[in-house]
Amino acid sequence: MKRLNICIDIDGTMTDPYYFMPYFNKYFNKDLSQDDCTTHRIDELYELHREEIDIFYEKEGEHMHRNATILPKVKEVFDELINYHNLYIVTARSERMAEITKEWLEKYDIPEVQLHSLGSYYKVDKAKELNCDVFIEDNPQNSLEIAESGIKVLLMDTNYNKTLSHKNIIRVQNWNDIKLHIDKLGKQ
Repeated sequence: MKRLNICIDIDGTMTDPYYFMPYFNKYFNKDLSQDDCTTHRIDELYELHREEIDIFYEKEGEHMHRNATILPKVKEVFDELINYHNLYIVTARSERMAEITKEWLEKYDIPEVQLHSLGSYYKVDKAKELNCDVFIEDNPQNSLEIAESGIKVLLMDTNYNKTLSHKNIIRVQNWNDIKLHIDKLGKQ
């Protein structure tokens, strides 16, 4: 089996894709549901200006990330993959959230790997720097940019990325799917 370099996003990929919604709903006095979440753009979803989101994130970001719900089988699959592949966590979270992120990973007993907190949604350069073979992602814009750069993307299926399609994108439903596709890619 080929040893792959695998980059893994956190929010919406390791976490429940909609975990942020109760925090935004409460803070902005909204009542949006998972079904309403048809865009990854929080500003569009909640009809907010960037400044309002920045203020929210300053006040609630740590609490929200600390209490994010992990998806089923993340730890089990992570534990298996780390034995055969090089794993890197590449997140758009800011460096300011790095300690909270590390605490969250420890809370769920995720094996320690390199954590790259970019503070930006643009991940192509980091993926190339890490010689990424496969990127596990949910954000449609990130996924398309990564796929167009020639890197395979395992796209976690969500309401906000349903229409995305590309020859380098494989849609997955859960972490069992992720494991199956990585096993296939490792045998190519």
